[in-house]
Amino acid sequence: MSLLLTPPPADGRVGPAAAPTATPHVVANDAEAIAIAHRLAAQFAPGAARRDRERLLPWDELEAFGASGLWGITVPREHGGAGVSSVTLAEVIAIIAAADGSLGQIPQNHFYALEVLRVGGTPAQQAFFYQRALAGDRFGNALAEIGHKDFRRRTRLTRDGDGFRVDGQKFYCTGALYAHWIPTLVVTQENGRDVTWLAFVPRTAEGVSVSDDWDGFGQRVTGSGSVSFDNVRIDGDWVVPFLASFERPTTIGPFAQLLHAAIDLGIGRGAFAATLPYVRDHARPWIDAGVASASQDPLTIHHVGDVQVRLRAAEALVRRAGRATDAAQEAPDEQSVAQASLAVAAARASTTTASLLAGTRLFELGGTSATLDNQGLDRFWRNARTHTLHDPVRWKYHAIGNFHLNDTLPPRHGAI
Repeated sequence: MSLLLTPPPADGRVGPAAAPTATPHVVANDAEAIAIAHRLAAQFAPGAARRDRERLLPWDELEAFGASGLWGITVPREHGGAGVSSVTLAEVIAIIAAADGSLGQIPQNHFYALEVLRVGGTPAQQAFFYQRALAGDRFGNALAEIGHKDFRRRTRLTRDGDGFRVDGQKFYCTGALYAHWIPTLVVTQENGRDVTWLAFVPRTAEGVSVSDDWDGFGQRVTGSGSVSFDNVRIDGDWVVPFLASFERPTTIGPFAQLLHAAIDLGIGRGAFAATLPYVRDHARPWIDAGVASASQDPLTIHHVGDVQVRLRAAEALVRRAGRATDAAQEAPDEQSVAQASLAVAAARASTTTASLLAGTRLFELGGTSATLDNQGLDRFWRNARTHTLHDPVRWKYHAIGNFHLNDTLPPRHGAI
């Protein structure tokens, strides 16, 4: 059962998430993480269409996700976590996204924040925040900003005694609505240039306002709206270098993009899974097919096979990208990180095409009745179309082509 959020004030602001209600299970290994994901997906799938249609915010589902221990699966073993591989994490995300695209996307920024922490955090920071993740705390995000035609960040970090102050406005803050911590991209001025940091801001800190104002036509319950910071004071130990993590080869970029590919793969799988019973039970064969059922229509069979092949190809590229990311995490250098980025770029290109095709073919093969609102089948295409716009796939092809044609390594900026 999902909880409909109590109507927010006129300005859309909502209160902070409650502390985790149960001590989370500690996942032992990769195999258990996959098994738990399958169990949760079976639990989440039946309510997905209603959550999407009525914008029911998935508080109960996120509590179940937390109790399962999945929030902590990337915590390294030396800190008490399962330390699962990137291959496994991507599959966990895809399994959940197949059941509900929004629930597949919400954890992405949580795991991204933990990767930034792994790469650039101090041992004390890692110990503290890893334990919070194992205790069930959720990490959202406040990275992007709107209102300008450049990519400069304008949310400021200023020193205040032994701590800092954060001031600014953010949007596309997926997961912040549900989070206990909001990792926030902030800027300081050092030697005449902007230097970026990731500030871990408690959701309950005075001056933090989270608004439920995301109204995209897809991924409707990701909580991807706005967050404002008004002179918010945070502990001096809650700021992790961000720019510095891209001035040397690290896996932050390919890791983040791998999870985005997994989300799209999962949405495509969900669309394909919905297509099969609908064609069998509801669709009609075209008159010229000369068959009694749509499942025997030769052109329908062809298109089902085409979608399956494209999804399996995308799946293989995601696994390949996960292995490359794992290898780069083990031995990060210019070449290993570049190869991970290129592998992930190929996965993003493939999952974008496959997820959109799966959502489109569902209607083409299901017929006009598949568009009826009570079916809820449009959510797959809407979710895929919305999420695949996260960053332009055309630049994935550019990175791949530029490497093979000109031996140019992809840039290191987090979006490839």
